[in-house]
Amino acid sequence: MNIVQPNVAPADILENEKDSDLEIKTFGFWIYLMSDLVLFSVLFATFAVIGHNYAGVKGPKELFHLPYLFGETLLLLLSSFTLGLGMLSMWNNNKKAGLIFLAITFLLGAGFVTMEVNEFINLILSGYGPDRSGFLSSFFALVGAHGIHVSFGLIWILVMIIQISNKGFTNHVRYRLMNLSLFWHFLDIVWVGVFTVVYLLGVL
Repeated sequence: MNIVQPNVAPADILENEKDSDLEIKTFGFWIYLMSDLVLFSVLFATFAVIGHNYAGVKGPKELFHLPYLFGETLLLLLSSFTLGLGMLSMWNNNKKAGLIFLAITFLLGAGFVTMEVNEFINLILSGYGPDRSGFLSSFFALVGAHGIHVSFGLIWILVMIIQISNKGFTNHVRYRLMNLSLFWHFLDIVWVGVFTVVYLLGVL
């Protein structure tokens, strides 16, 4: 009795298995993003509850400088734009342009983190650390958590630059870049919320 074998090459089977693995990993990454969303929701809620407890120290009107914060925000928004251009370069299989846009994204993100760290240092040296009031505790927790996420994103960008340089735009590299893009744009959205709720409404 002859058994008819399906006309599927071993390479195709392996590729299907890889695609299945990527689907599982993508689902897992979305779960991670949703857990991050819950984390930031809790931090926003905490700020909403105790963010007006100044304990006799200065509040946002005296502590925050909007032009400086606007420049900080502009850096992060521009980094999302350049990352988007990097993704377009990926789909066009333009390795050189992809690396250039990723490098620019890294520099813009690093500038954002540097400005945020500088803001924290100035506040602490001026005597307005997270232990001074409920407002400052919730402020440092929320803004600091976002800054840590951006810092991890910068490490991710460096890893992707190395991988693209060595491997080019393989399927797995494309998958990791797409996840990086989701993560970075998510942080952009969170920062818009931080800038609006913490800084803009606080000062105005």
